[in-house]
Amino acid sequence: MERLDSTVVDLSRATWQKSSRSGNTGGNCVEVALNLSEAVAVRDSKRPDGPALVCSPAAWRSFKSVVGHHPIAL
Repeated sequence: MERLDSTVVDLSRATWQKSSRSGNTGGNCVEVALNLSEAVAVRDSKRPDGPALVCSPAAWRSFKSVVGHHPIAL
């Protein structure tokens, strides 16, 4: 997946959405920001001030396509 430099992408405009698979039990949760035109960002919802994985919208679409056809067992 093509990663972008998160220090260059302005995440202050990000609107974060919690994964629909995340529960309210404080377990493994991720949030994704899809509203940025130049990037998609993913972060740990328990650490909102922590690092974010930032990639291009095209890379995110590719990732979703692969994962959608081959679910990852964790």
